[in-house]
Amino acid sequence: MDPTTIQIVAAVLFATAVIHTFSAAAFERLAHRYPAHGGILHLLGEVEAVFGFWAMILIVFMGFAAGKEVAVGYIESRKFTEPLFVFAIMVIAGSRPILHYAASAVRVVSAMIPLPRSVATYFVALAFLPLLGSFITEPAAMTLGAFLLRDRFYAAGLSDRLKYATLGVLFVNVSVGGVLTPYAAPPVLMVATTWNWDLMFMITHFGWRSILAVLINATVVTMLFRRELMQVTIVEDTDTRAMPVAMVAIHIAFLVGVVVFAHHPPMFLGLFLFFLGFASAYERFQDRLILREGLLVAFFLAGLVVLGGQQQWWLQTLLSHMSSTAIYYGATALTAITDNAALTYLGSLASGLSDEFKYSLVAGAVTGGGLTVIANAPNPAGYSILKSRFPDGEISAVKLLLAAFPATVVAIATFRWL
Repeated sequence: MDPTTIQIVAAVLFATAVIHTFSAAAFERLAHRYPAHGGILHLLGEVEAVFGFWAMILIVFMGFAAGKEVAVGYIESRKFTEPLFVFAIMVIAGSRPILHYAASAVRVVSAMIPLPRSVATYFVALAFLPLLGSFITEPAAMTLGAFLLRDRFYAAGLSDRLKYATLGVLFVNVSVGGVLTPYAAPPVLMVATTWNWDLMFMITHFGWRSILAVLINATVVTMLFRRELMQVTIVEDTDTRAMPVAMVAIHIAFLVGVVVFAHHPPMFLGLFLFFLGFASAYERFQDRLILREGLLVAFFLAGLVVLGGQQQWWLQTLLSHMSSTAIYYGATALTAITDNAALTYLGSLASGLSDEFKYSLVAGAVTGGGLTVIANAPNPAGYSILKSRFPDGEISAVKLLLAAFPATVVAIATFRWL
């Protein structure tokens, strides 16, 4: 396939965005060194703004090279359902009543585990919540897990080593923990209808492997850092405002409604706007809604949609020339530099694929979903919530990659070797 000039430029900009993601911290250092230009440098140092920035450059180039109609037509051809959904689900899942309910559930489950309270709570946060993502969707699970870890553990002053190890396991576990059902994980959602993968298929082919990988990862990191975790004092919510059961139930109803209509933006956005009105009417039961964080994550994902839409010419060609074994490891590696849902979507466009090839493509995509912030759609949500607890308010892309690698190897062992 002979790429067009626009496709080549888009590929170069995509590669530049990936490199920019790994070097975002350098722009923050430059912002402190050159305060006169601190505004733009701080913007370029925001990982959530990286892909949106380079997507804007691509659209401007398309406008000059091919005309305004082509640029506008391309934008209108993109589907922004996923960024919009992640924004809505993040804000609702991050509301005080939902977090109150999630913390209560974690507390109940933790009490059943014969370990010190802090250790048990940590284990449940990395095992129970990621698997819950198969039912409430991965973005919601990531939001709940990140908030619980931030407020219960990261706020307690963990070592940087434990912070990165926790983040790596959280990202990997959320990526593989959402494949018990055919609708919760973006890379599965892209192919489930096309390939007729129903609930029974997901449970028998992916589900038990997912549970095994999540439990092993959560157990290993918990045991490795058990001594440090035992020093953590779980601080209960000191807010004296009572949380009525009805308030929690209504918020859960909003959350479930958005999940049910996840593929229908007019429906879930209507519910979301209703939620905003309800939250404003009962402001005394709310903390600050994470609208800014949600918008930044949506901007990140929208930029990925725009840039990723021009990568089909090389990605699909590359995927179509791989064996089932090569596609598994290739998808795991490629996921680190592209969104895993984009990979599986491109695979679904090909015809005549074997069942083994289909499984390997999706399994590889979810296996590598924790390696970078761009590997899986929910990762930017966790990044946005937790980054303030890391040195200088930034999460090193290289350290995240290294921290997620052991958990990724465990996922490889369960999804490929068993």
